[in-house]
Amino acid sequence: MQLFKKTKKLELKMDEFLDTVSEAGIIFQEGIKHYLNNKTDRFENQIKKIRQFENRADNLRRVIEQQLYTETLIPESRGDVLALLETTDNVINQAKETLLEFSVEKPQVPQVFHEEVLHLTDHVVHAVDEMTKAIRAFFKDPKAVRNYTHKVYHYESEADRASEHLKRAIFSSEKLTLAEKIHLRYFALHIDTIADRAEDVADRLGIYTIKRSI
Repeated sequence: MQLFKKTKKLELKMDEFLDTVSEAGIIFQEGIKHYLNNKTDRFENQIKKIRQFENRADNLRRVIEQQLYTETLIPESRGDVLALLETTDNVINQAKETLLEFSVEKPQVPQVFHEEVLHLTDHVVHAVDEMTKAIRAFFKDPKAVRNYTHKVYHYESEADRASEHLKRAIFSSEKLTLAEKIHLRYFALHIDTIADRAEDVADRLGIYTIKRSI
C-alpha cells in the first residue's frame, strides 16, 4: 500500500528530494576523484554543486514538512516521515562537509593511497544510492524495503573494511610523519562516516516499515 497514494504532490516532492540526495552522492564521488587528480578548478566546482544540492534538499525538506502539517497529511506516519527526512538530510550534509574539509585543509594524499581512497568512496556512494532506493520503497512498496536496506548494510560494512585497510596502510608507511598519518586518517574517517549516516537511515526504515505492517 502506497503511503502517498492520495497525495501525489507530496510524493513528487519526496522523489525530487531523494533525486537530490542521490545526485549529491555522485557529485561527492567526482569531487574526490578531481581532488586526487589535482584538478583544483573541477574539484572546487563540485563543492559549489554539492552546496547547491544541499540547499535544494533543505528547501525541499521544508516544503514537505510544511505540507505534512498544513494539509494534515498522513497523520499516522507524519512523525516517522519527518525523522526520516532529517536523518537523510544528515547524509548530504556529511558529504558536503567532507568535501569542504578537503578544500580547507588540503591533505597531501600520496599516489600509493589513491586507489584505496577511491575504493572507499565507491562503497560509500553505493550505500547512499541503496539508501535512496530503500526510502522510495518505503513510500511505494514497503515489502521491498528490506532488499535495499540489506544492500545499505553490505556497502556500509565494505566501507568500514576499506577504511580500516586504508588506515592500516597509512600508519604502516615509513615515508609519512606521524602528523601526516593522523591527518590522512582523519579524512578516511570522514569519508566512511557518510556510509554510517546512510546506515542510520536504514535502521530507521527498518523500524518504520515494521510499524506500518502492524
